[in-house]
Amino acid sequence: MATIPASAHPERLPISKLEIEQVEDLLKLQKAAQKIGSILDLDELVNKIVTEVAQSFGCLEACIYLYDEDSHELMLTGVHGCTLYGKGDRKRIGKDGMTGHVAATGKMHYAPDVRKDPYYIACEPSTLSEVAIPLHVDGQLVGVFSTSHHELDAFAPSQLKLLESLSKHLAVAIYNARRFGQERRERERMTREGKEARAIQQALLPKASPYVPGFAISGLSVPAGEVGGDWYDFISFADGRLGLVLADVSGKGTAAALLMSATRGMLRSLAEADCSPGEVLTKLDHLLAGDFPSGKFVTLIYAVLDPAERILTFSNAGHLRPLLLNGNGVTFLNHDRGMPLGLGSGSFSEVSIDLPQNSRLVLYSDGITEAADLKGEEYGTARLEKLAMAPSISPESILADVRKHANGTGLQDDATVIVVSA
Repeated sequence: MATIPASAHPERLPISKLEIEQVEDLLKLQKAAQKIGSILDLDELVNKIVTEVAQSFGCLEACIYLYDEDSHELMLTGVHGCTLYGKGDRKRIGKDGMTGHVAATGKMHYAPDVRKDPYYIACEPSTLSEVAIPLHVDGQLVGVFSTSHHELDAFAPSQLKLLESLSKHLAVAIYNARRFGQERRERERMTREGKEARAIQQALLPKASPYVPGFAISGLSVPAGEVGGDWYDFISFADGRLGLVLADVSGKGTAAALLMSATRGMLRSLAEADCSPGEVLTKLDHLLAGDFPSGKFVTLIYAVLDPAERILTFSNAGHLRPLLLNGNGVTFLNHDRGMPLGLGSGSFSEVSIDLPQNSRLVLYSDGITEAADLKGEEYGTARLEKLAMAPSISPESILADVRKHANGTGLQDDATVIVVSA
């Protein structure tokens, strides 16, 4: 086999100074991009950018102006080395300096000698060359990055290309940080408003259990989120009778809470007019049918307890059947007529029951019976029926048993209970 003489191998040429500088600049670019890529705090990001670029490329100053969509101006957000302008300074697009010019044209502008540049606005006295580069993401203006040097024509063509490449990374990083900040502020706003709404909704619930001689009455409502559509209420009458309300507005969250608040106010006004349970629900249904959005409704039980006669009379608007425990055992109480409120469907029947000593009545929402465990098995009425026979039953004990059944899945729906013990 023929061999190639050693002398035939071309000699390796020495690496030029320019090539070394280009490699060093690429390393600077990579280093700068890595440092800014993971920063999501906008202020920290822009400060990091201007500092890294100024130090890595030996620049006199570096600035980032971000586009303000409200004012359609550019606002100085990050600055390093500039003593004349500070954060918050604004420039008009197409009118103020190289920054405004670049934002208008969408193209990089390089001034090798700022003294001869028609767009340059003086900043540092020692500045002799400057470059301004637009920051775009998907064609949208994010801002403008500019950096200057104390030497004439300090940025070689290779460096300008590197800065343009770096600016693409900067634009994406700034865009992401801005979006992250906006989403974080929106989450904080929603959380704050949710807490305020929850406090208002909780204030609408009874502050304490009512005092009714011969009876122990208590209630509890736990929303699945910050606010919910369940509620309960106690309405005291001058003659010693007590109105009890337990309701569930269709849907969840803020919308359901608003409908709940409106329904509560209407019901209280009708109840205080000394109407019977059936009359209250009939009139309330007529009012809600005209006010509720299409597809929204309320299931509700309204009962009036006469403690002197030990009689409770209730009407049911499409709600779950009350559970009664007395000497005859446990019974789920039926009613003849009563569709959910808001549908304008007609009248509501009334049912009266005796509550002798040692009897018990439980009103509840579907957040109790439909609470499911990890396998999807619901709590159901059978468990509630068994629990109702416990001597120490209370709204708290019922909710605790439901949570135990859910086994860590948490309540997926608002859960409300009223217990009346004679």
